[in-house]
Amino acid sequence: MKIQSFGAMSVDWEERINYDRLRKERLTKGREALQKTDQAAFLCFDMNNIRYLTSTTIGEWARDKLARFCLLFRDEAPILWDFGSAAASHRLHAPWNTSDRWRAGVSVMRGAMTPETGIAQDVANKVRVELEKRGLLGEPVGVDVIEAPVLFALQASGIPIADAQQPLITARMIKTEDEINLLNTSAMMVDAAYDLLYENLRPGVRENDLVALATAKLIELGSDQVEGINAISGERCSPHPHIYSDRVIRPGDQAYFDILQAFQGYRTCYYRTFAVGNATPAQRDAYKICRDYLDASIDLVKPGTTTRQIAEVWPKAQEFGFANEEEAFALQFGHGVGLSIWEKPVISRLVSLKEEVALEPGMVFALETFWPARDGYSAARIEEEVVVTPTGHQVITRFPAEELIVAGARYYTTGGAMPGMPEIQPRWSLDAIANATGNGATPTAAPDPVPLKDLV
Repeated sequence: MKIQSFGAMSVDWEERINYDRLRKERLTKGREALQKTDQAAFLCFDMNNIRYLTSTTIGEWARDKLARFCLLFRDEAPILWDFGSAAASHRLHAPWNTSDRWRAGVSVMRGAMTPETGIAQDVANKVRVELEKRGLLGEPVGVDVIEAPVLFALQASGIPIADAQQPLITARMIKTEDEINLLNTSAMMVDAAYDLLYENLRPGVRENDLVALATAKLIELGSDQVEGINAISGERCSPHPHIYSDRVIRPGDQAYFDILQAFQGYRTCYYRTFAVGNATPAQRDAYKICRDYLDASIDLVKPGTTTRQIAEVWPKAQEFGFANEEEAFALQFGHGVGLSIWEKPVISRLVSLKEEVALEPGMVFALETFWPARDGYSAARIEEEVVVTPTGHQVITRFPAEELIVAGARYYTTGGAMPGMPEIQPRWSLDAIANATGNGATPTAAPDPVPLKDLV
């Protein structure tokens, strides 16, 4: 297994990504997944599965429309009904399938095509015709995601519906060599974006300014799409809001980022945390705890380790301020990455203590941890992407994260560099303030930070 990255282009003088091999291996794995079921065919509306089986895409704008669909039989090339003129374009530029299997068609586009248009029934008719040609009408057809009008039309046409989502997501769980190297190249782009963020993270810059800078750098490097960038700073760090804002960075802030983007469809999920100007003891302590939990989980990654074993090294939700595992979901977390952000295996105390999956070579997943600082609002968030190798693992996210990095201006006095920022007063609830001050008297000491559930 060669794990390597180059530039974004293919060249004649080095073997980089072998796209012909990538197309063939993905389609073979899709067919093998179908052959393991009792289903006559897979009917796919999910853009990730369509790309996996047909090696076509028409842009991220179509990802949530559910407008395209493809049909895969056991021993045939897939049939793709694509969006308008995209089908004609495939006939010209996608010669790995015969031109008669690149067809125009459209589904109901998240309800934009009403039942009165007959589009749902037209989808069902297209599928029924192909099943009848092969003597398969009446046998179950697996679907991955489907809209209700199309589901009802298929059933009314005598087509039993089964689940194709699990067979396909399982087939995609073990990555091919080319998929791994696409994921590695995608991670390389985020390494560069973090270096740019480090250079520009300083007081006076807004979270959304940093999102714009990172987005531009990723697109310059060849990103297909920047799905999202979380930029979280200061008082917004805990609890994690999962969305950036126009908050202005201030001295002493802790700030963390998650960069979700794709190269040739293969995605990243990649957190890093910084301190701005300098770090308080509370911020340094939170970062160390967060890193220790992450390292403990990474150290376990090798073939044969189970997802349960990894989840068990992480803290319970109540240990870091949450009521239960649902409320703390995705803060101590592992998930496959590939053509989508979240793939198998999923690692979480919410699910992995009930169902465990053994790790296998070729799995690629992200491990991410979180720890709130004792000041009540700072927090650390770190994530690494890991490839399971035949003998252990390899981390493909390379921007330094072993210790808390300080970005932005460093502050100096007549005595030299400041050794650290002062502890910022803990966040108090209104009740805590009232209890501390009595009848308006100034408190002699700050109360303990308030648990997350008690914050106002």
